[in-house]
Amino acid sequence: MLGFPLGNLLTVVGTVLTLVGFYAYFITDNATLNLAGFFYGIPLLLGGLALKSAELKPVPLAKASSVVLELRKTQATPTQQQVRRDVTRFRYGQEAHLDVALEKLGLSPSDDERPELVALREEDRNGAYTLVLDFASPAVPLETWQSKQERISRFFGPNIRAEIQQSASDRIEVALITTVEAATNV
Repeated sequence: MLGFPLGNLLTVVGTVLTLVGFYAYFITDNATLNLAGFFYGIPLLLGGLALKSAELKPVPLAKASSVVLELRKTQATPTQQQVRRDVTRFRYGQEAHLDVALEKLGLSPSDDERPELVALREEDRNGAYTLVLDFASPAVPLETWQSKQERISRFFGPNIRAEIQQSASDRIEVALITTVEAATNV
């Protein structure tokens, strides 16, 4: 897992190569360094800046206890694993984390009203591995989320049961709980 933004790396490498190219052109008259700086440095610099402009930062994941980490190893479904991995890394070219899923579930009426995934945590709920998605949802009320609960379970399933609750006035928590069947089959 890449712990830093790829856009930063490309921007730094591109800047260094571009500066070397300018130095070679204006100071040393070294054609080889000049070409390397201009032909590699400038495209890398522009690519890095483009990635920075399209960057989506990772969602913070709360530190889990050793019991929960063991449950993750033995019970987490492939979907839970994929969601956790996807939202805790830098993404490029996406509007928001889980934007496609929210749209397919009918929870994203427009870009301005789309709930935003702001935190993630893992829990042990009655012996079942649980991935809790914490959304800032000022425009989509709890009742709308609750009406989609069964659909959310099917969307993130199989072997997942969704529970939805309101944690604050504009915050909704979606708990993706591994079902007993999945826990015994892993």
